[in-house]
Amino acid sequence: MTRRRTGRAQAWAWAELLRVSALFSVPGDALAGAAAAGVRPGRGTLCAIGASLCLYEAGMALNDWADRAEDAAERPHRPLPSGRIAPSAALAASAALTAAGLALASRAGRPPLAVATALAATVWAYDLGLKHTPAGPGTMATARALDLLLGATASTGGYGGPRRRAVHALPSAALLGAHTYAVTAVSRHETQGGSTRTPLAALAVTLAVAGAAAGEGLGTRPATTTVSSPSGPPAPRPHPALPSRRSLPSRRSLPSRRSLPSRRSLSSRRALPSRGLGPLLALAYARTPATLLLHAALNPSAALTERAVGGGIRATIPLQAALAARAGAPGTALALLGLVPAARALARKVSPT
Repeated sequence: MTRRRTGRAQAWAWAELLRVSALFSVPGDALAGAAAAGVRPGRGTLCAIGASLCLYEAGMALNDWADRAEDAAERPHRPLPSGRIAPSAALAASAALTAAGLALASRAGRPPLAVATALAATVWAYDLGLKHTPAGPGTMATARALDLLLGATASTGGYGGPRRRAVHALPSAALLGAHTYAVTAVSRHETQGGSTRTPLAALAVTLAVAGAAAGEGLGTRPATTTVSSPSGPPAPRPHPALPSRRSLPSRRSLPSRRSLPSRRSLSSRRALPSRGLGPLLALAYARTPATLLLHAALNPSAALTERAVGGGIRATIPLQAALAARAGAPGTALALLGLVPAARALARKVSPT
């Protein structure tokens, strides 16, 4: 019985260290990246999701290891200061998770491995040195943007190679990075509070990102249309046994290639069901952190600031869904939206910050 309790307590400590309630905000990066690149999720997307989860958890463990002295004074209840998890175990877990994330990314190919390597380097640089500098929010925003590009490059199919898919996903990556920048800037005040301008600035960024995510044509692919050449090789004379040209249907009676629907019209028809869904999801995204950010601005206490940060993390999911919907993937958007209740329920037990 005592061993069971010890095992449960240890598992709970690791759940706190790794912020398992925030894990629901990770798969949407790769899925939104695949949607922005114009491809359906596949085996490579699954590898990207696995790599993202590992690298995200590696960053969480490394973050607490790097801040163990600071947490001992400000958050003594955390797993490392309280002694429930040894610092060496947290560092070893971070290294192992980083290696696992890179290994999973390599299964999707060299371009995804290159993006995952840059992502891992960004995460380690943030936790070990850049977190408490003015470059901290920008570094974290870069990490989130790279995570979306990882999904775009790992997913196969669509138009062009990995580089072209990454270019198409850049607008979505920029919006996700802007949201992450705002949340990270607010999180720098969650232990002591006292900032009014930062939550207001984050609220402005949230509204701007929501407006851009609800706009038309985000992450769409350039359509290519084929036009028949006006001149061609002369037609051979028909064999006497074959029907003459007069008996065959004339060229004018046949539909020309120009009269056929182009890829642009086909893609626009496929995107019709998601045109109304995108603005609704963008509104749901803005609604999630807006009230909490406003409360934190009016009363800049540590408790309300921390709640605003948690709301910003949860808002990542509807933002990913909105980006997927605007890229013409309503199925992916609805699937991501289904993660919101689970993330909210688990956040009540394990803090995402």
